[in-house]
Parts: sequence; structure tokens; C-alpha cells
Amino acid sequence: MKVIEGKKKRSKGKIILRIAIVAFLLYAVITFITQQVQIGQKESELTQLQQSLSVQNLKNAELKEALDAGLTKSNEYIERMARKNLDYSKPGERIFVNISGD
Repeated sequence: MKVIEGKKKRSKGKIILRIAIVAFLLYAVITFITQQVQIGQKESELTQLQQSLSVQNLKNAELKEALDAGLTKSNEYIERMARKNLDYSKPGERIFVNISGD
């Protein structure tokens, strides 16, 4: 009887060990796949950010060329662009916005 009980304990131990190994491998595979998906998403996000950065650098270069060329010497032009693009106003000035769409 003692021999049979020892074999049962060994076989139970082997089964538990095998289940643990399979569970660990399954966890490792799922983790690996999840990380690969996240890496792909981050790479696409990086590509989009690099494209927007290059577009902004081009805009900055154009504006710098315009300033260096003296095309925007007029303070009125600078003021107009600040009001239009940056929503700036003079101190104490009231700005009315037509929300009716007319």
C-alpha cells in the first residue's frame, strides 16, 4: 500500500507542476501579445506626433522667413494676426462675438 500512495503523491505533484507551467506559459503569451499591441499603438501615435511636429516646424520656418524678409514690419499686421489667431485684445477692450451666425 505504501508504494501506491507514494506514486499517487508523485503523480499529483507532477500534475500540479504541469498545470502551473501551462498557466505561467499562457500568462506569458497573453502578456507578450498585449505588450505588442500597445507598442504598435504607441508607434502609430509617435508617427502622428512627428508629422504634426514637422508641419509646425514648416509653419515656424515660414513665419521666420517672413519676419526676416521684413514683410511684417507693420505693427498693425502683427496686431491683426495676434487678434485673429491668438484671440488677443488690448487692455480694457471689449470684444463682442456674434453667435447668431449672421
